[in-house]
Amino acid sequence: MNDATVASDEAMRLRNKTVDQLKSDGVIVSPGVEAAMRKVPRHLAVPEASLDDAYSPYNAVITQEDEHGNHTSSVSAPQIQAMQLEQAGIRPGDTVLEIGTSGPNAAYLAELVGPTGQVTTVDIDPAPADRAKRFLGETGYTNVNVVVADAENGVAKFAPYDAIVVTLGAWDIPPAWIDQLKDDGRLVVPLRINGLTRTYEFVRQADHLVATSAHVCGFVAAQGAGSHTQQVMQLPGEEGVTLRFDEGLPANPSLLDGVLNTPRAETWTGVTVASQEPIGTLQMYLSTQVPTYCFMSTNGLTSGKIGPTGSSWSMVAIDGPHFAYTVVRRDTEKKTAEYGVHAFGPEAAEFAERIAGILRTWGERIRGSEGPRIAVYPAGTPDDRITGDRIIPKRHSRISISWPAV
Repeated sequence: MNDATVASDEAMRLRNKTVDQLKSDGVIVSPGVEAAMRKVPRHLAVPEASLDDAYSPYNAVITQEDEHGNHTSSVSAPQIQAMQLEQAGIRPGDTVLEIGTSGPNAAYLAELVGPTGQVTTVDIDPAPADRAKRFLGETGYTNVNVVVADAENGVAKFAPYDAIVVTLGAWDIPPAWIDQLKDDGRLVVPLRINGLTRTYEFVRQADHLVATSAHVCGFVAAQGAGSHTQQVMQLPGEEGVTLRFDEGLPANPSLLDGVLNTPRAETWTGVTVASQEPIGTLQMYLSTQVPTYCFMSTNGLTSGKIGPTGSSWSMVAIDGPHFAYTVVRRDTEKKTAEYGVHAFGPEAAEFAERIAGILRTWGERIRGSEGPRIAVYPAGTPDDRITGDRIIPKRHSRISISWPAV
């Protein structure tokens, strides 16, 4: 037995072990996704990585970084790929577009669509596209179209698509992604809303999309026309306090000038969370209940106007001249943490209680739910055609967010 045979056998063992783990964890649920992930030799796409790293169930393999050390390309973790494949519901004979390419995921899609289907994978960067082309050729998936282009415009040549699977972090949904879907087609996309990224499964309904599932995830950010940079602002009056806005600055940031010179109001909510409890719905709920939402980080050199937060970052709510942020205090064994609120402004005590009330509502009525209903409409859609508790405008779209009746 030669070294190549030993390596191949070990790769198969690790591949099956990963699939078994993801089935046990409830990530892989369909026979098609299971079969595809047992077959594709993903390690051949990342020869620079060890077999253990290539088949680590929950870790991506970074394949490219920019000069600042930011990740610009990767082969996503098997868990993330399986999760998106399950969301996409690919069937034999489907025509599928993958946006953001690495190789293995296109091979999984090719397995799922079968010989009567068609897969196109597109990337703005020639390097990962070349890597994918080599991998697909080496592994026999020669019927996959590999395209180098800015996917902001989709790939019209092979449209319409039964499904579009986006494997990069998007801040917006460009019109082409909707237009190139068939009626009732599925768009699976890691979409960032108010700084929170979830991979959503959307279904096309006429001119808009309705989400049918959402999962926590992390992806390399989109490049090209679809890129988006958070806006950063230093809080006036407090050195070392940074605010990061994903959906734009407050309408009039100057109203915060001198806000920290007002007395600080403090309140505790009685809302406690376990140390590993997901709080994604809490962040999303708060972000949709206040005029402006952002995240705050401190460098540890603050003067004391900003009190100890108990965390490296805090959720922030802003309404005109009022500013509030969340704080946490942990129990002695650090198994749970209670949320509190610090607020500043002319009516700081009232604002602190208002934000605390939002957190309490989450704890009593939203916590443990499936989360909000998300729909995506074209940017020009009038308000009377959109239902929802909150509409978030983006460059190409208007995102509607609806919560269960509270």
